[in-house]
Amino acid sequence: MITVIHYVLYIILVLSVIAAALYSIRARRVADPADRGLYMSMMNLCMGIMLVSLSLICMFLFSGSTPAVIVEAAFMVLGAFNIFAGLRSRTYYNRLKNSRTAS
Repeated sequence: MITVIHYVLYIILVLSVIAAALYSIRARRVADPADRGLYMSMMNLCMGIMLVSLSLICMFLFSGSTPAVIVEAAFMVLGAFNIFAGLRSRTYYNRLKNSRTAS
């Protein structure tokens, strides 16, 4: 069961890294600021998912030494903040884009 969880976490990690890179490239190539904000918020979400999955992988792989727990907790908190900030900015830029198209 633990190996299945490891594989799922590795797949989530790889997919989130690829998605974050693609959204980053897209955000830098688009000219519209609303679209750029949407892509950057999606990149932020992907990076948060990446950090949370990385911390979970470390929690399953390594023993509970104090420095490892501190690093894992820092990654978990940073990833949760990135997810929260990405969701908040995504809703903001989504409303901004919808108000532009309605006007």
